[in-house]
Amino acid sequence: MRFGIQSGQQNLEWADLSRLWQECDEWGYDSLWNFDHFYPILSDPNGPCLEGWTTLAAMAQVTKRARIGALVNGNTYRHPSLTAKTAATVDQISGGRLNLGIGAGWFEEEHRSLGFEFKTVVGRLRALEESLQIITGMLAGERVTLEGKHYQVNDAHCVPGPIQKKVPIMIGGEGRKILLRIVAQYADMWNAFGGPDHMKELIDVIRAHGDSVGRDTDEIEKTAMLMMCYTDDVAVQDAVAEMLGAAYGVSGEAAKGMMFCGGKDACIERAHEYREVGVTHIIFMTIAPFQRDMIQAFAEDVIPAFR
Repeated sequence: MRFGIQSGQQNLEWADLSRLWQECDEWGYDSLWNFDHFYPILSDPNGPCLEGWTTLAAMAQVTKRARIGALVNGNTYRHPSLTAKTAATVDQISGGRLNLGIGAGWFEEEHRSLGFEFKTVVGRLRALEESLQIITGMLAGERVTLEGKHYQVNDAHCVPGPIQKKVPIMIGGEGRKILLRIVAQYADMWNAFGGPDHMKELIDVIRAHGDSVGRDTDEIEKTAMLMMCYTDDVAVQDAVAEMLGAAYGVSGEAAKGMMFCGGKDACIERAHEYREVGVTHIIFMTIAPFQRDMIQAFAEDVIPAFR
């Protein structure tokens, strides 16, 4: 079981974000993630928000051990050839620690505001699939030619390439008909949000798609993004659950089913519940102001139980 931290770079200053990543790297988290948005999400979109790839490149210099990535990059913002070139460069800068997260894109407001085309759901998914053909080929050292509906490239290549022989591709999302088929075909890692039963349902869908496309989906690392509330204080747990529930339109009790709540024993048991359904990487979503004491205590108390 691996553990990571995702800290969207919104409503904060660079120094605070940089400090958190350095600390999490030292505390033993396996992965560190930002997000790929230009405006804050789940809060006032007029607030401050640092750009994703720029901060990720900078974080490569303030961390030493943990793998880094965006959870996940929006395919709609950048041409896939640019994404491949940027990813190869960040992999070089990080010493071969990049996980390349990518998704179809969803935040319509920032697309409309900033002038990025916001296609239909199916259009965004088809564009993502074309992008993955270009990106995976370029990162593998190939010269890629594609005459697609959404992208056209001719002999596209990437020099220097990444340090890693294979940059892991993380695809985020839950769309059962198309998105999870794309996951089954192209992903090295997959991420979704939900309790163990929900994750198991989606993993079963991925497995069925894998049978159709001829892929052993056990090769795909299944990850879940959740909230952490590492405390035995029930009042604090309820407050965090209510906040999460309000953001996602569910009850506080339902939100608790998508969290790690409680002390050491409860969180170890929770991790085993996820592992039993096939999830082997838990990524905790955190927002500023960061609860550093909880994040550090979890690393010191719980993570060693899985080493």
